[in-house]
Amino acid sequence: MRNLSDEMLIEAYERALHLNLNDDFIAIIQSEMERRSLTVTQSLG
Repeated sequence: MRNLSDEMLIEAYERALHLNLNDDFIAIIQSEMERRSLTVTQSLG
């Protein structure tokens, strides 16, 4: 995870949500985002 740029990490998170991937995998991404102090504003629609 540390090799990914912030942009790539956010993209991976958004795609994981969109593809409804495993909750544990999404949690790993979320943990790394929190470590980097990144947030994502998700649009509804």
